[in-house]
Amino acid sequence: MENLPDMTGYIMQGSKYILPALALWVLLRCLRSMLRERYEPETWAYLVDLNGTEHPVNHWECIVGRSRSADIVLDDPTVSRMHASLQRDGDGDWTLTDLRSRGGTYVNGEEAGAWESVGDGDEIDFAAEATAFREISGAERERLERRRSAPGRSVGPGVTLLILSLFQAFLALEFTVTADGEHLYSICLAFFALMAAEWFCYLFMRTLGRTGFEPETLAFFLTTLGLEVCATSTPEDMFKEVVLILAGVALFFFLGWWLRDLERVKRTRWLAAAAALGLLALNLAMGEVRGGSMNWLELGGFTIQPSELVKVCYIYAGAATLDRLFARRNLFGYIAFSAVCVCALALMGDFGTAVIFFATFLVVSFLRSGSFATVLLAVSGAGLAGFLVLSVKPYIAQRFATWGHAWEDVWDAGFQQTRAMSAAASGGLFGQGAGEGWLKDIVAANTDMVFALLSEELGLIIAVTAMLAVIALALFAVRNAAQGRSTFYVIAGCAAVSLMMVQMGLNVFGSLDILPFTGVTFPFVSKGGTSLLSCWMLLAFVKATDTRRDASFVVRRERRRVRADEREAYPEDYDGDGDYYDEGEEELR
Repeated sequence: MENLPDMTGYIMQGSKYILPALALWVLLRCLRSMLRERYEPETWAYLVDLNGTEHPVNHWECIVGRSRSADIVLDDPTVSRMHASLQRDGDGDWTLTDLRSRGGTYVNGEEAGAWESVGDGDEIDFAAEATAFREISGAERERLERRRSAPGRSVGPGVTLLILSLFQAFLALEFTVTADGEHLYSICLAFFALMAAEWFCYLFMRTLGRTGFEPETLAFFLTTLGLEVCATSTPEDMFKEVVLILAGVALFFFLGWWLRDLERVKRTRWLAAAAALGLLALNLAMGEVRGGSMNWLELGGFTIQPSELVKVCYIYAGAATLDRLFARRNLFGYIAFSAVCVCALALMGDFGTAVIFFATFLVVSFLRSGSFATVLLAVSGAGLAGFLVLSVKPYIAQRFATWGHAWEDVWDAGFQQTRAMSAAASGGLFGQGAGEGWLKDIVAANTDMVFALLSEELGLIIAVTAMLAVIALALFAVRNAAQGRSTFYVIAGCAAVSLMMVQMGLNVFGSLDILPFTGVTFPFVSKGGTSLLSCWMLLAFVKATDTRRDASFVVRRERRRVRADEREAYPEDYDGDGDYYDEGEEELR
């Protein structure tokens, strides 16, 4: 017993340096796997011109035109910049739509109408540019698929997850020294449950034949930090926090499964929009005011923030509506929908969430239009709206007045931010240890000022690593955009990471007085039930952008349509119904 104080000192001192090393190791392995591995696009068909040049069709929705930004570039002066749209549905059927081109679009000599069906061997004339549509065969598709790289070869996801488990174990070990006796059991059990959940998810993905686990690993890393925040600030809520984590993971898998069917997504886009507006209306009618904003509902003993769930519905409805690139009315409808959402948030006084929604709208509208003029027009309108909000909402105006002057009023307007900055500075690079900080006793330390709480207890290295994890998810989604099957996946994934990035930036820089303090949460890390659920659901959009071979469970294998000549040439590869099989074992769906 005499050596016990020395042992606790060794544990705290050793883990203080081990934890940042493990966190950086996890991040670097995920970055290497996500950003350095070779990416190759999927090929679904070809447009072959008279010179025999094959133009690959790499997406399910392609713009054909003379513009360099088109998916399929035809360098002919008679072809319009955005000439036609070539689209594929989940059943493998192709359609062609002319985009009001000058020279017109013709299929087998007949002028193409709206949603004109095209198939293998059809002649398609884009004005004076004659091409032939060639859908690749099942065998050719399989050969191309085998050339594409699969994740996990150079950086094993299982090893990365093992390193993350060690990080969690050392974090729990620190709490065995610092936690109260009455809460120690629940804290250790919570960390064990989190480790069990992540390994179950990993093994489940492997049974599905999927080897890409980097986004989930980063999400579990951030969730681990959120569990630490809960353990140090409200240890009595550990059971509730674990239940929310498990619910979030379950929603991630459910939404991922739902997104596999794009036609189903398109059919339910208006339902998602109605759900978003309904939640906002319910909040306006029954919401409680906390911290100056009316963004809380008390239902059955649980407190929720409807705006967190609205984020998911907002991206779902917007991306599903805008995936038909040539339908301009969809953009106008989305603008109106966005205006209603932002105005409702302004009426609630939730200025931070309104800023996040508007920033997400800018990303989506630019992805849809490709026009900076559209974005500048929206920014100008938002500037006027923001001026009006500041005029009618005094507490928001006070936050802007405090911006950059927090130290001038440390006992009133600048109370939270000055304490956050002091705590963050006191943590240094390696922190004071899990549960050893004092900022946790300040109001909203585990939500709005969670970056400072992490910096104080775990050190600046781990706090910055958390920021870099969110940035890594953003880079991953942006890199995948060029290889995306559908514009829905691209828009939804980029919008989701943009929302996370803006939310993280407002949380970190607001608590440090670099930006106005808006009171928003840090994705996955801040304590809050609906915030955690929405983050895991947003991760499903990010996962849907990953088209690497056998990487994402959201991206399904496609059934190949078998041509008669192909079945005759390779009869051993097909069953009696003409379905193509992979090495005679698994039907490719």
